[in-house]
Amino acid sequence: MTTLYAGRPRPGRSLVLTTAIAAGAVLMALPFYWLIIATTYPSNEIFSTPPHFLPGDAFLHNVQGLLTDTMFGRAMLNSLFVSTVYTLLGLVVCTAAGYAFAKFEFRGKSVMFGVLLVTLALPSQVTLVPLFQLMVWLGWLDSYQAIILPNLALPFGIFLMRQTMSSIPDELIQAARVDGAGEFRLFARIVVPTVRPALAALAIFLFLAQWNAFVYPLVVLRTPDAYTLPVALATLQGVGTTDYGQLLTGTMLSMLPILILFLFLQRQFVAGILAGAVKQ
Repeated sequence: MTTLYAGRPRPGRSLVLTTAIAAGAVLMALPFYWLIIATTYPSNEIFSTPPHFLPGDAFLHNVQGLLTDTMFGRAMLNSLFVSTVYTLLGLVVCTAAGYAFAKFEFRGKSVMFGVLLVTLALPSQVTLVPLFQLMVWLGWLDSYQAIILPNLALPFGIFLMRQTMSSIPDELIQAARVDGAGEFRLFARIVVPTVRPALAALAIFLFLAQWNAFVYPLVVLRTPDAYTLPVALATLQGVGTTDYGQLLTGTMLSMLPILILFLFLQRQFVAGILAGAVKQ
């Protein structure tokens, strides 16, 4: 009886933990709340003292100015197209590469995987100049393929899928081969459905990485018609002439697709992050 009682959570301790979690949640949500409130005020009132905590009436004015001063709608469509295509192709490439590293034996496998791990430590700025020169040589400047294709084989994505697929029993794959399943059918019908939670997690990572990409698209894209959202919003920043009302409104609107994607895949995302944490 004493052991069972000792294992129960103490009411006082639970209250402290709940309060701490609630306080942390409020602190994390406060910047987002301020961002939403700031979009309802003109630029000259956003940083007033004391700060505003209630909505204003300038949201539609900021949206109208944003659409007038930038090609925001076109930039939103560009980002949606580029991020969606990049995510779908990246899932195929990373999943296939992860499967090869996890379940196939070939010469140089360990060396190639070691090189892959080393690239995780390289900052993206290291490859910026070589990538730009390659795009010039291919004639791909100011094109969508220049943004989508170079980073499809994302090292983190390949590593994540390789670690996830390593937990698939080899006996299951061998049994499918004995039953006459080809490699493509085995991959599509058995391996991919098994790692679906990890695919959802990887999809969010890929979409978010491309959606927030700024430096490389800024270097490659040349015309406003091809701008993605981060590049288009950067055009609002000037020397002493930044309209923060429009800038923050654009920032808030650009968060909506990410929130929708996360809400749609949140259960699979959590399961994918925890995949492999428990030994099979």
